[in-house]
Amino acid sequence: MSPVGAKTELLNVLGDVKARVQDKLGIVDFPMPQFILIGKQSVGKSRLIEALAGECFNFISGTLGSRRPTVLEFRHAPGSGSSRWYVRDRTTNHWQEHPIDQVMTIVGNAHEECGESVSHEPIYVRIESSGCVDMQIVDLPGFRDYASDSGKQQLSDKISELVHGFMRDKRNVMLCVEQAGDAATMSTLARCRKVDPDFKRTILIRNKLDKYYSDLTPDNVSKWVEGYGDLPETLIRFALTLPWWKEGSPCPKPFNQLKDEMNTNDLKEMTSKGLSSRSRYINTIGFNNFVSFMEQKIELLFKEAIDPVLTNLKDLKSTAQNQKKDLDTEFNDTDPHRILSTTRDCGISFATALTHVMEGVLDLQPVMNLDEELRAFHAYHQVLGSTHLSMLPSEDFCGLNDYIDYLRNEIRIGAFDVEVNGGAQFRRLMMEVEIFLRFSEIAVEIKKRDVIQARGVSMSSLTWRDVVVKLLSHEAKLPLQRRIAYVGERIKWFFENQKDAVLEFMEKLEHSPSSNLFSPLYPRHAKLIKQNAMIKHAVWETFDKACARQLRQFVDLFENMLTSTFSNPWVFLKAATTIPAASEDLSEAMLPSFDDTKGRIPKEIESRSGMEATLSRWLTDIPTEPHEIDQAVDLVQILVLKTYSFIRSQVCDQVELFSESFFKLPMMRRLEEDMALIELTAEDKANYEARRERLVPEIKMADASLLEIDWCIDRLQGFKLKCDARP
Repeated sequence: MSPVGAKTELLNVLGDVKARVQDKLGIVDFPMPQFILIGKQSVGKSRLIEALAGECFNFISGTLGSRRPTVLEFRHAPGSGSSRWYVRDRTTNHWQEHPIDQVMTIVGNAHEECGESVSHEPIYVRIESSGCVDMQIVDLPGFRDYASDSGKQQLSDKISELVHGFMRDKRNVMLCVEQAGDAATMSTLARCRKVDPDFKRTILIRNKLDKYYSDLTPDNVSKWVEGYGDLPETLIRFALTLPWWKEGSPCPKPFNQLKDEMNTNDLKEMTSKGLSSRSRYINTIGFNNFVSFMEQKIELLFKEAIDPVLTNLKDLKSTAQNQKKDLDTEFNDTDPHRILSTTRDCGISFATALTHVMEGVLDLQPVMNLDEELRAFHAYHQVLGSTHLSMLPSEDFCGLNDYIDYLRNEIRIGAFDVEVNGGAQFRRLMMEVEIFLRFSEIAVEIKKRDVIQARGVSMSSLTWRDVVVKLLSHEAKLPLQRRIAYVGERIKWFFENQKDAVLEFMEKLEHSPSSNLFSPLYPRHAKLIKQNAMIKHAVWETFDKACARQLRQFVDLFENMLTSTFSNPWVFLKAATTIPAASEDLSEAMLPSFDDTKGRIPKEIESRSGMEATLSRWLTDIPTEPHEIDQAVDLVQILVLKTYSFIRSQVCDQVELFSESFFKLPMMRRLEEDMALIELTAEDKANYEARRERLVPEIKMADASLLEIDWCIDRLQGFKLKCDARP
């Protein structure tokens, strides 16, 4: 037999590629053939690993056994003297060579870390030896049939869940180790059948064959090998005896010599029992036949893996090239002489992109429905401890849930449960804040004393009109102010939460069909903002300051408007100058003549006084005689409430106009200017310089990674072309 692990040229090529990918690029999860070793405790899994490694060793995993995967990387090294052992450092992800005793200790400690639980994080061990098969095996914890207490049972269940996760992965070939007994009682094989019904990726290894020599006769040996009908013909199976000796004693002979003797005995005994040398099952007996099959299986799997590996490497190269390009761009843009202009350019691009997002862009994240939006807004202000605004439209609501239920089920706001962002979310917000404002009521009851006190005396006569203005200014302005503060805070919070959506819009334009419709700088600046924490901080901070400034202006302008309104509500309440059309037929519409215009103006002015005339009539109905003060008080109270309701309706009808005029449009128009005025502090400049210094080794590493990937691709493609050219 050829020495264990004798590699073909194909194995050499893929082995070298694998070594480069794992060692120099640090990529562990790569689409190469992988075998997982499964079985119950004490069926000989560890001895099989020793046989494949070509030497005797023992992983010490404590009294509870192994509790995490151990990935064993066998590297065939022809002509090497003693074996070399490595462990992958779990912090640096680099291989480190250790003496074999220290490797055993490291592996044992890794298992002991788990306590009475399991870990999905594997421990990686590599062995380089002339006796190794060039393959990778994942040694999994053994199934437990018996648990002495509930804690051990929980550990057994966790191990089963861990192992089944590997078994379900269709990339893994299962090496199922069982004792060479009755095939009908093989519990691990039954587990394999559940995840691999046709046994396409299951290899059965029946160990401890020597214990059953005496049970075999010429009459039953063939049936036993076949499994007495319990093993399907499609199942690849082997029966063998691995080296063993008395427990507690040293290995009586060199390990590989003992292994060869066991193999010779298996073939000799099975032949003597009547298994013909011409039987198709004779090649399934003994360790050497198992190794020969594994060499062929590995070569077959590696051939099938060439195309997936090439595809993966090309994808890896594309990713590495993009990363290198991004690093080069960031390095150039963080030049001390350009960094300020770069930051400002990124901010200006962000400001202009906000306009597009507000116009409506599909498939942007994050999105939220109105329920999520209101809960997030309330949570935000609870953290801040805000007290300057009303968080609920009315004290009659039991809480936020009650208000949300009202909006969803009674008002039925359109798109309540639709997850949106940008302009669609702003439009829905306007509907919600209008409803919120309409709940505004005069906070306290107007009493008789208040009416009498407000009338007072003056050098000139005080009318009931003056009394109504005083009462409105004193009692009615505050409820509207607190609700206006809510409107402003909602709009500010909305804009602050559009940052991620705007950034995603800028980034997704790269290579998209609509990229030609927008600035080509968007994707580039989006990458800079995402990669450079200082640029992102400067842009985000400027944006937040613009939102806060606009909130202050919004509240100030609205409060000035309310002050003017309550100082002279009669002017505010003049009706619109609309004249009903004589006909709705637009085809008859024509430009008015000069005489038509002169006739229209008096009618419009007259129509404006509708509400004012009504209020004036109500004022004249209020008695002025002292003995009629009770009736006067009642009428004044009614008039105050009526006037307030008219003002509230006017404000609510125009809240979207006010929000557009006082907040949205001024902010979006001035945002570019704000971004163009970004200034960097000395600390910012120092941070940029530090970041630039860190980029230098990152760029060198990216260059080295590309060289390694190119080498791997060239090696594989060259080998593939060489194979294709062979007759």
